[in-house]
Amino acid sequence: MAELITVARPYAEAVYSLATEQQTQSKWSEALAWLAAMVANPDVTQVVTNPKHTAQEIEALLFDVLGDKATDEVRNFVVALIENRRLTLLPEIAAQFEVLKAQAEGVIDATVETAFALTDAQQAELTANLSQKYAKSVRIVVREVPELIGGVRILIGDDVIDASVSGKLQAMAASLKN
Repeated sequence: MAELITVARPYAEAVYSLATEQQTQSKWSEALAWLAAMVANPDVTQVVTNPKHTAQEIEALLFDVLGDKATDEVRNFVVALIENRRLTLLPEIAAQFEVLKAQAEGVIDATVETAFALTDAQQAELTANLSQKYAKSVRIVVREVPELIGGVRILIGDDVIDASVSGKLQAMAASLKN
């Protein structure tokens, strides 16, 4: 996985730089999301990775679906990815583009794993606390993970805040072994 990120990063940075220069971040964001979704589809993946299909056939397939989102810059980018056999990186490129965009907007994303569903009030309080801690606007995505037993585990970038019951039990078990 780290390899995908490493290979995709320069593409995402180049696209983000172009989008920033032209002030078209939202248009690029939308186009990359569409392209990433298409390439993530197993049927499309079979077509774009099959050497029997020409670059022109792959371009036609993608641009037909993309429609008016396929600006000249987007077309050139897709052609470059096809020529370099990097089209399957699109989901990672799109994800990294969104990270760069969020950083520029002063927003960070947090994944909150919880054993039980959080109420709207709990989500709002958690968002406010995280925003204060990180001095940025925080967007949260909540996932229910029953294996946590109770509490929450929060993932923000490389930070992990584990306040789950299972995390505490694992820490206790590890300390008893020592």
